[in-house]
Amino acid sequence: MKKFLLILLVLIAVLSFSAKYGGVARYVMGADAVSLLPANQTDNISGTVCRHIFDGLVEFDEKLNITPALAERWEVSQDGIEYTFYLRKGVKFHDGADFNAQAVKKYYDYVLNSSLRRTGLFKGIVKEIVVVDDYTVKFVLEKPYSPFLNRLAHEAALIVSPKAIDEYGSDPAKLGRNPVGTGPFMLKEWKIGERIELVKNPNYWREGQPYLDGIVFTIVPEDVSRVTQLRAGDVDVMFNPPPALVPVLQKDERLVVRVEPSLRVIYIGFNTRKAPLNDIRVRQALNYAIDKQKLCATIMRNLAIPSDSPLAKYTFGYYSTGGYPYDPAKAKQLLKEAGVENLKLELLTPKGRYLNDYEVAVAVQGMLKEVGVTVDVKPMEWASYINRLFSSNPADWDYELFLLGWAPSTGEGHWVLYPLFHSANMNPNGTGDNNTFYSNPKVDELIDKIAQELDKEKLLQYYAEVQKIIVQDAPWIFLYNMTNIVAHKKQLKNVWLLPTEFVILKYAWFE
Repeated sequence: MKKFLLILLVLIAVLSFSAKYGGVARYVMGADAVSLLPANQTDNISGTVCRHIFDGLVEFDEKLNITPALAERWEVSQDGIEYTFYLRKGVKFHDGADFNAQAVKKYYDYVLNSSLRRTGLFKGIVKEIVVVDDYTVKFVLEKPYSPFLNRLAHEAALIVSPKAIDEYGSDPAKLGRNPVGTGPFMLKEWKIGERIELVKNPNYWREGQPYLDGIVFTIVPEDVSRVTQLRAGDVDVMFNPPPALVPVLQKDERLVVRVEPSLRVIYIGFNTRKAPLNDIRVRQALNYAIDKQKLCATIMRNLAIPSDSPLAKYTFGYYSTGGYPYDPAKAKQLLKEAGVENLKLELLTPKGRYLNDYEVAVAVQGMLKEVGVTVDVKPMEWASYINRLFSSNPADWDYELFLLGWAPSTGEGHWVLYPLFHSANMNPNGTGDNNTFYSNPKVDELIDKIAQELDKEKLLQYYAEVQKIIVQDAPWIFLYNMTNIVAHKKQLKNVWLLPTEFVILKYAWFE
């Protein structure tokens, strides 16, 4: 009898902590999605919504380990050229189309042969996709590419219904307004500028999931208004509240506030073509002039950590170089050696794109003044700012300093190093991502080796070497790594927060 009672108590305890069904989670965000075509969006808001509508062959867990999704397992050839995926059977897209090897091939052929914003994640890497049989598909690469599985865990790799591609694919904008995947939720309504409403997929392939009946993404541009709505109980979850209001949220007993590492680095880029910023001593001097610890403690309210590499601490491949300690005397000495006096510079910055971005720019202005450098801080509206920095028009390339951030959604360092530091990505012939115009043949060589090296020990050696060179060359002022913050009601359980800046609700439930 005692044994029976003990088993009964254990069962009751397990049931009381198990997931429960029902309820609609209300997620408040600062801007609307741009597109819900996974390979045609570059913003995390669009990516967040996509990750609830679509699935990929593989996916990240909360620690960025790569786990099976629509592919149950996979094999990689010894030479690293062929990736063979064995697919789940019986999976349907929201429109009733079958998920199979033909659907995988159709989506990736569409991405590779279209001019989508994320086509570059796969073009030049994937040579062809081969249907082996209905539930086996093979990716043949142009040459070995070590982070290929990470690319397949990126939101651009989420797979769209073949029927939707047939119907809307000739117009990517229209396909992006009519998302059809295999994911746990389906689009019910998208009211532009107001909300995106998702409803439960009753035929989801993960048995017993999702637990929620739906998710409503509501757009509220003002930071304070989002916080107010969360505290009033009008919404259930928000991402990255203003640093000044985090302590207020942490004191609210009705809420859970999680502060966790992010892969985003915030930096000030130099135009290394423009004198005197083409002098390494000047760039190093400006690094020594910045008190990063103070920036993180005061402006960022300890919601950031000082950076000593172009990679954030939790990005695969990160190596601690030691960076530039705060040393204004060293900064003055280097400026003197470079023959630079009364230096005047313009610092372009967004205002509101990143947490306290403008305030950080102003703080940097004050710190540089202490070493005799006058900085004019010029805030710009985000769209105009990006157009200037990534412009293909040489008339726009006369900027000097700019504050920017980068986070690799692939979770690995090549997607930082290649776009931002490889000389192939400088304008006029590159993507423009290398908008510091930084060029070092040894860095190019190491980045190329990182892409193809399959031996992990050698791979990490290349990563360490290239980071040391980049920090020494100082094409940036290396500022800090951001943290992620998610605040949600205590009743909402199993909210995932990925270091890639995604809040995932597809496994969540209300207690």
